[in-house]
Amino acid sequence: MASSLLELFLTRARQEPARPVLDFEQQRFSAGQLASHVTAFASALQRRGLKPGERVALFLENSPAFVISYLGTWYAGGVVVLVNTQYRMVELSHILSDAGARACVTGASGAAELAPLKQQLPALEWLVTVEPPTAPVPWPTVAFEALLSEGDSSAALPLPRGEQLAVLGYTSGTTGRSKGAMLLHRNLLANVRAVTEAWRWTEQDRLLLTLPLFHTHGLMVGLHGTLYSGGTVDLRRRFAAPEVLSALREDASLTMFFGVPTMYGRLVEEARRAGPRPRSLRLLVSGSAPLSPQLFHDVEETFGQRILERYGMTETIMNTTNPYEGERRPGTVGMPYPGQEARVVDVRTRQPLPDGETGEIEVRGPHVFAGYWQRPDATAESFDPEGWFRTGDLGLRDGDGYFHITGRARELIISGGFNVYPREVEEVLATHPGVAEVAVLGLPDPDFGEQVVAVVVPRSPAPEPQALVDYCKDRLASFKKPRQVVFVEALPRNALGKVQKHLLRERLPPHPNVQKPTVT
Repeated sequence: MASSLLELFLTRARQEPARPVLDFEQQRFSAGQLASHVTAFASALQRRGLKPGERVALFLENSPAFVISYLGTWYAGGVVVLVNTQYRMVELSHILSDAGARACVTGASGAAELAPLKQQLPALEWLVTVEPPTAPVPWPTVAFEALLSEGDSSAALPLPRGEQLAVLGYTSGTTGRSKGAMLLHRNLLANVRAVTEAWRWTEQDRLLLTLPLFHTHGLMVGLHGTLYSGGTVDLRRRFAAPEVLSALREDASLTMFFGVPTMYGRLVEEARRAGPRPRSLRLLVSGSAPLSPQLFHDVEETFGQRILERYGMTETIMNTTNPYEGERRPGTVGMPYPGQEARVVDVRTRQPLPDGETGEIEVRGPHVFAGYWQRPDATAESFDPEGWFRTGDLGLRDGDGYFHITGRARELIISGGFNVYPREVEEVLATHPGVAEVAVLGLPDPDFGEQVVAVVVPRSPAPEPQALVDYCKDRLASFKKPRQVVFVEALPRNALGKVQKHLLRERLPPHPNVQKPTVT
């Protein structure tokens, strides 16, 4: 049995070299061609002195170069460090220095972002650029194509073992400074095996992939699933709703599309504007941020099929999924994948809770990461003695076994001694016709400990703040209603559409003496 996804891919490439695997713009790669490029890249890294276990950062957009660099770093014995392309100096300095990355594969804009950080990145020795830098770079630099030409595309290199470190995936940082999650080759292989089994993913499938490869959803579900199943992927540089709808209408070979709720919202709007209704695929998957029941129904009405929502995170890849065969319930993230476990525990006693009670979700199984890079303290805090990982997500399991995510443990608002789960309030406000987007958080209050604050992106005409408070009061317990309503033009989000509440909290000064809604 293969010890890594790389071994499985290279074996299949030797057996079926002509089989198509990757399309990107006007380029098509067969398995044999992709394997040759991967091997050449790996050989060149080793010739340039990369040692087993050393880190190579990938700071670039979706492209074949990303896929080749990713697999090639593994084949050279290295560890991939995934870097969000939206990161700038502070994030880049933290991640590349924390990981001790020795090399970085990037584009012209990435090289420009890195250039001022020379003194902060002593471990970084050279760059691989997929396009010529537009300004001087203070490191030795080699063009991606030139590096491939240095390598031996037929070299026989040692394959990684299951216990070897494969990826440092830095957490999204929605609550502060990100940590490097250590994912082993066996973690990746176990999870992709479970995902492809649960979703009936086969070599007949063709995935339209517009999610960024630097993120778990696009990379460890989309690309990994393609490589494991032997299917094909139509990789796009980025998401554009008109282009995606056009592909879904015109390319009859497509069987799957994966996205985040923001993408699906734009697709629904574009489909309603442009028509006609796109054809149904075998599978539509949503994740990385909560999918509202309203958007679930909008997608069903627009695409004629029920979306499959799943739940995952950087440290564990995929945890739960709505069933492929069976009821896909809006507002839920389904059940654990085959061979994996999940439970809900009391946030204080850490004891398992019965169905229907809200607590923190814990998961266990071969997909769970090995710990945080150079953070034994954070690792110890995240696991119990029996190997259960504390996800930090609040939720419950209903009587039918479906898990519901209700928010983040750190986002729980305790107002007047009562627990308020932000997502519950958000879902009520989202149904108001005057609300386009909403985020609910807690701010300090001298009387209640914390007060509930609703940050709203309004539709035109904007509703009165008190009308939104009354709307909640009619539908929720009084202690859950917002004590402030703040209007903003947009909510800060990360690359995958998650609202960054820590940034909202920093931008909103506390108003402890204001009991009526305020508008800014």
